[in-house]
Amino acid sequence: MNIKDMQFVITGSGAGIGAGTALRAASYGAKIMLSDINDENGQSIVESIRAKGGTAFYKHCDVTNENQVKELMSEAQKQLGGIDVLHNNAGVHESMISEDLSLDTMSLETFHKVMDINVTGSWLCAKYALPYLRKSKYASIINAGSTSSVAGYPNCVAYGTSKGAVMQMTKMLAVDLAIDSIRVNCYCPGSIHTQMVDNFLDAAPDPTAMLNTMTMTHLIPRMGKPKDVAELVCFLASPEASFVNGAVWLIDGGSLAWRGTLDVLGMGDNI
Repeated sequence: MNIKDMQFVITGSGAGIGAGTALRAASYGAKIMLSDINDENGQSIVESIRAKGGTAFYKHCDVTNENQVKELMSEAQKQLGGIDVLHNNAGVHESMISEDLSLDTMSLETFHKVMDINVTGSWLCAKYALPYLRKSKYASIINAGSTSSVAGYPNCVAYGTSKGAVMQMTKMLAVDLAIDSIRVNCYCPGSIHTQMVDNFLDAAPDPTAMLNTMTMTHLIPRMGKPKDVAELVCFLASPEASFVNGAVWLIDGGSLAWRGTLDVLGMGDNI
């Protein structure tokens, strides 16, 4: 991908898909502004990138805090010289906040927190990155959706609702920002092996059964890896994707291409 010297802001980049994207984009020569609320993790990724000769900086940012979001974008301008790509990756599942995941037990506070991080946080980042994106020749916003943007899963009412909103926000922003030549796209991963997924599995009544549920629908019989998604993000950011706008990209191992599990295909032993 031709993203050398492009300037990326990646939220929630201390771990998981965000960290994987930061590392992969940097390997292609992009300049990275990482942000997270876990400063130790974020700084560690910066050090890994710099150790390989890449350009990376870190700024603490809670994406629900308007002032911190403003400061993040300003710091990206200062350190990188601008913003070409905003990767709205920061996100949370209710299982990372509480053990009460059903409709009748979940607190309003938990529901609001998921929505604030996943939806309002993405909106705030887009809002305050906009003045810098308008100055870029290759401007784009890439939002983190989920297969739960378009399909239902147990114990995901807050997360799924938020990711459905992110998917629709992608389309709305693509329309509103077309006049500025800013592309806005969304990717929807299946089960990717991250800490968030591990927390979700740990919260399940039967983690093994839930893991099978998550992976036995994949036509590629494994969990995805952060680097799998990172490659897609780098493509969507690149000039090679210049005609891709307002799109929702499934990257789910084929799980939503059919209705069934791998045992039906005689592939259950592959898990």
